[in-house]
Amino acid sequence: MKTLTIYDYPKCGTCRTAIKWLKGKDYELEHHNVFETAPSEDALAELVRKSGLEAKKFFNTSGEAYKEMGLKDVLPGLSEREKIALLASNGRLIKRPVVTDGSTVTVGFKEDDYERVWG
Repeated sequence: MKTLTIYDYPKCGTCRTAIKWLKGKDYELEHHNVFETAPSEDALAELVRKSGLEAKKFFNTSGEAYKEMGLKDVLPGLSEREKIALLASNGRLIKRPVVTDGSTVTVGFKEDDYERVWG
């Protein structure tokens, strides 16, 4: 059985859907609650690099913290490193779930993407 690391929040419906899907594919999951402990800047930088996405794709743009901080207007003026530092400072800003096997990374849950990457 293959183990994946998942950065999630237990009360998040999207996370629960992703977990159910992954368990249905016989994955063992190592959970990290992003609300309790956000990944470090170095860990996030590595996740961003391995995902092939820009750091801005890691932001939960529909979340309260994102809206309260006015990040829609702030993010365009920040460097990639500053965006990663911001994500590491508040796990509520991170789009969930982030799933990795150590070399591949997915952000959020779209069944088609999961089938392609983890299926």
